[in-house]
Amino acid sequence: MAPTALLAVLALVALVAPGLGVAPGCDHPAHRWCSSRDVAVACQVESRCPSLPHPAAAPVELSLYYESLCPACREFLVLKLFPTWLLLPEEMLSITLVPYGNAQERNVSGKLDFECQHGPEECLGNMMEACLMHEAKNFSTYFPVIFCLESGTSVTKNLEACLQIYAPEVDVGRVTSCVQGDTGVALMHHNAQVTDALDPPHQYVPWITINGKHTDELQAQAEASLLGLVCHLYQ
Repeated sequence: MAPTALLAVLALVALVAPGLGVAPGCDHPAHRWCSSRDVAVACQVESRCPSLPHPAAAPVELSLYYESLCPACREFLVLKLFPTWLLLPEEMLSITLVPYGNAQERNVSGKLDFECQHGPEECLGNMMEACLMHEAKNFSTYFPVIFCLESGTSVTKNLEACLQIYAPEVDVGRVTSCVQGDTGVALMHHNAQVTDALDPPHQYVPWITINGKHTDELQAQAEASLLGLVCHLYQ
């Protein structure tokens, strides 16, 4: 190699790694150091590779503790939560729905029974939505169906119609069997335990936690401008 060319190569390497130092774990040529984040980390040159994609931030985690027939719960879910979810990419917002609220779990002759604030119809709606989540599994599949149920005239009578519109791949018979069987009771027992474990204990519904925390300020911000709150918290 000509002396001039050799000096040029040395100058280039010195620009990327001052002092010609190479990280012990780096076995890649200099021109490959910025080819991927793994290589840049191994060669300790991340700060010199501005074109590398930055790792995604953790999503904002929102949990909604609600009742299927609670007017304020339905308003928040339909007018605030669902539109915000539609507007944001899924990596920004992770939502957990817990239909139970102010219900009470009782043991009647060895069997679990539930008493709900808005009567038996609400208990049915809570269990129906819990079973829907269990059978559909994917949030993007079941959330539009729950939106459909909560925005309609009857939460408990429109399951088949809402499934046909938003999730025809979900078998209505499986959801119904869950509601009528032991699985539905087990799901509601789980929701009762999760709700009862809240710290601080919930005092009303809808009860909103953000990244596992509840404060009056976070609740007020979520109800006033959920989109703004998520965008502010997302790092």
